[in-house]
Amino acid sequence: MKVLLLCFSLLVAVKLSTQLPFNAGNGYTVDNKRTQATNTKTVLTTSNPLTQKEKLNRFTSLIYEKDQRITEETLQTISDEWEFNYIYPLVEILRLSSDLRLIRKVNQLLQDKTATSLHDYYDWLEWLWEREPAYESYFADFKGILYQFIDPKFKKYFTQRDSTATIRMDEIVWGGVKQDGIPPLRQPELLSAQDATYLNKQDVVFGIYINGQARAYPKRILAWHEFFIDQIDTTTIAGVYCTLCGTVIAYDMANHDLGTSGFLYRSNKLMYDKATQSLWNTIEGAPVVGPLVGKGISLATHPIITTTWGEWMKQHPTTKVLSLDTGYDRDYGEGVAYQAYFATDDLMFPVPKLDSRLKNKEEVFIVRAPDYQTDPLAISIKYLQKKKWHQDQIGATSIIVLSDKTGATRAYDAGGITFVSYKKGQLKDKEGVIWKLTEDYLSNGSQQLKRLPGHNIFWFAWYNSTPDTRLIK
Repeated sequence: MKVLLLCFSLLVAVKLSTQLPFNAGNGYTVDNKRTQATNTKTVLTTSNPLTQKEKLNRFTSLIYEKDQRITEETLQTISDEWEFNYIYPLVEILRLSSDLRLIRKVNQLLQDKTATSLHDYYDWLEWLWEREPAYESYFADFKGILYQFIDPKFKKYFTQRDSTATIRMDEIVWGGVKQDGIPPLRQPELLSAQDATYLNKQDVVFGIYINGQARAYPKRILAWHEFFIDQIDTTTIAGVYCTLCGTVIAYDMANHDLGTSGFLYRSNKLMYDKATQSLWNTIEGAPVVGPLVGKGISLATHPIITTTWGEWMKQHPTTKVLSLDTGYDRDYGEGVAYQAYFATDDLMFPVPKLDSRLKNKEEVFIVRAPDYQTDPLAISIKYLQKKKWHQDQIGATSIIVLSDKTGATRAYDAGGITFVSYKKGQLKDKEGVIWKLTEDYLSNGSQQLKRLPGHNIFWFAWYNSTPDTRLIK
């Protein structure tokens, strides 16, 4: 069988082995009992247009066929009856095949038909992304057949789901793990601040405050798990950490049981829900492939703070924090996971576009006001650390954004009030009234301005999600 369960081609495997925080191998095994493609000994040639099923069978035969002669005849037929949409399944074969002869022949065919000299899987992806999508519906089914060799659960993500997709199928890229292969923390063990002696004051934590209860989730732990489910008072939270795009978003998970799909979209992890195996966009909190698309589903978000343990503990001495006792054997030292990735501005996976106004991994703050998707705004964390506050408008909502010396940033609905200064923790409006800052609201004693959801994210990731964004830097 030509498809072996390699995490990546040799070049990418080297990159993964030094950057991804999971053990090589992951226990992948090939299921030799899985149903074989039908009529693999028959090379289909016809002058009539092929059906989607016939195209699917043709490319599937390249996966299963052991006879080199028949494989070469199939490739010749593909060449003789060439269509541009054939590029998409051929490029996916480059990703997973360990048959070097097949890889060379597929690459040569692609080069001949496109008049290029590309040879790397990711180079081919970037070449495709520069063009309008031209794949046909069989391509999604082919991805399901191909990637089921890594995890049988992957097949359902794609099979018969092309018509549901709101994102490009060729931009859904395998991230190197099975479904939940980076193990999520579900109802993790928590410690009091006094008992969390493993933490240093400068360690980065992600803070959430709901109904008077504070939680801290250290980056040094979350980087190994990228997903947690926690109960805060009566609210069930799904904390989704996309390490590659530098963001933690706290979603309300009252109606959907989510997990890590194993796939990426523009270097941003895709979630899945257990009930339908639909794929979800992490940044938007909405399904993008599968039966839940078009149902008007968009997860509610909660504010989350990126700060230091010392600062969070000082503000919330009764906070609870993750225990090192996660049930997994990991090196939870500060900065260990993804050390190589965070050390440079290079990306691990390609994206369609980059914008030089900021460095790729420079952090920006996103205010998720009601109109943030139609009037997106990104504010540089470095800008906020220097200025400490920023007032703006997102759609119909006036906002005030406040930051402290650690870069911890909070956003509030300004309620149409104009503010003039923010010094030593005191926010003053144009009438000279002082407003008190809390996790839930701003207050002047007689009026409250509610907190708005917001989160940090790497600039490249936000720009690829929302290229028409405004930027304050």
